[in-house]
Amino acid sequence: MYKILVPTDGSELSQQAVKQGMVFAKALHAKVFGLHVIPAFHAGRAKMDEGFEVPASAPLKKRFEEESKARALDILAPIEEEAKGAGLEYECIVGTNDAVYEEIIDTAGKKNCDLIMMASHGHAGITGLLLGSETAKLLTHVKLPVLVLR
Repeated sequence: MYKILVPTDGSELSQQAVKQGMVFAKALHAKVFGLHVIPAFHAGRAKMDEGFEVPASAPLKKRFEEESKARALDILAPIEEEAKGAGLEYECIVGTNDAVYEEIIDTAGKKNCDLIMMASHGHAGITGLLLGSETAKLLTHVKLPVLVLR
C-alpha cells in the first residue's frame, strides 16, 4: 500500500494542501499519515545570587504539553475528516521537535512513507521570515519524494 505523509501547521495554505492531498491519496488508494509538530517544552531558568537555577515546575510542563497536544489534534482534525470522507485509511500523529523538518523526515522514515505532500509555506509574516520555510529546509535534507502544493 502506498503511504503518504501530510504535515500541516494549520495555516490556510496548509489546509488547502490537505484537501488536494486527499484527492491524490484517494486516486492511489493510499494510507495517509497526518502530522503536526509541536515544540518541545523549554522553561526559562532564573539564576539566583548563588548561581542556583530554579527549574520550571512539573505542573507547568504538563499543562504546556497537554494544551499543545490538544491544539495539535484540532489542527489534525481536518485531515481525519477529509480522509474519512474519501474512505481512506489514516493515522494522525503529533510529533514533538523544535526542528519541524527533522520531525517530518523522522516520521516519514518510521512510517515507511513513499511520499511527503505539503504546502509550499505555512505561517507568514515576521515569524516566517525569521524561521525560514520548513518546506525549504525539508527539501534540502530529505531523501524521499516531496510534492509541494500551492
